[in-house]
Amino acid sequence: MTRLDTPVSESLTARAESTGATARLLEAREVPLGGIRGILVHRSLPQRALPMVGAWCFLDRFDDEEVGMRVLPHPHIGLQTVTWPVEGVIRHRDSVGSDVNVEPGELNIMTSGYGISHSEFSRDPAGSALRGLQLWVALPRDIADIDPFFERHTELPIFEIDGLRAHVLVGQLGDTVSEATVFTPLMGADATIDAGASVTIPLHAHFEYAVMVLAGTVTVAGTPLKPGPLLYLGTERESLDLTSADGARFVILGGVPFAEELIMWWNFVARSHEEIVSARDAWEAGSIRFGKVAGHGDERIPAPPLPAVRLTPRRRVG
Repeated sequence: MTRLDTPVSESLTARAESTGATARLLEAREVPLGGIRGILVHRSLPQRALPMVGAWCFLDRFDDEEVGMRVLPHPHIGLQTVTWPVEGVIRHRDSVGSDVNVEPGELNIMTSGYGISHSEFSRDPAGSALRGLQLWVALPRDIADIDPFFERHTELPIFEIDGLRAHVLVGQLGDTVSEATVFTPLMGADATIDAGASVTIPLHAHFEYAVMVLAGTVTVAGTPLKPGPLLYLGTERESLDLTSADGARFVILGGVPFAEELIMWWNFVARSHEEIVSARDAWEAGSIRFGKVAGHGDERIPAPPLPAVRLTPRRRVG
C-alpha cells in the first residue's frame, strides 16, 4: 500500500534498551490512499511518540464501503508489506510476477528487498465492504538489499485457550508458531475474545507490545479499549490480562525493540538521505530496479517531491 499523505522524514528509531511496562493510548489519523478518489485509512504507526513496535513500522486500518481500493503501481525498498483483509477481497499484483486475490483469513507478505513495485485493487465493485489491515516491517541492515519475493499463507496456526482464539500471523504466541518469513524477533496475531471471558496470554519480557481493537471492547492490562486507538504496552511483560463484557476482536503486535536508526519517506525505508534519493530517482526514471507490474500499462503513482531539507532520523518522543 502506498503513502499519499504529505511525505516527511520520519524516524523509525526504537530504543534498544527496555522501556518498561506502560499503557499509552495513541489515536490514529486519517490518511487518503489512491489519490483524490481513493479511500481514507486510519494510520496508527508511525507516530511521533511511537515510530515502531519491534520492527513493525507502519499500521493502517482500512474500512470502506463506498469507493473501494484502487492503488496503482508504486515502489518499495527496505521493508515487508503484510496484508491482512478482514472483509472483502483485494487483487495484488507485483513486479516479481504475483497476481493473487487476497482474501480474509489469508496472509500475504511481500518482501521488497532492494526494490519491488505492486498494485492493489478491490476485486468487488465500489459499494462492497472492504476492511482490513496493512502493516510494514522494517528489514534489518543485512537483509535490506536482498532480492524481492512474495509469499502467501492460506492456513494460519491458531493459538487457543478457554475464551480466546487467535490466528498467529507472524512469529510465535505461546507454543503456536507461524511459518511466515520474518527477519527479526517479531509477532503478530488477530484474536477474538468471548463475551464474559477473562484470560491471560503469555508474552516475551524482552518484546515490546501494542494492541488495537477491531470490533467490540476489551480491557487490556486494566485499560478499557475500544476500536480506534492503539494501546502501547511497553516491555517487561511476561503475560497479558484481558477481559471483555461483550466480546471483541483485536490485533496484538510485538517484537524486540529495533535498534537501528532508519528513515521512512513515502514508501521507502532506508538508512540515509542518499538511499532515499537514489530510490526516488530510480522510480522516476523507470529503472529496472523496481520491475514492472503487469496489466497497468504505463499507469503508476509518481514519487512526490523531496523536501528542501536533508532527511534525518527522528527519535521516539517520551
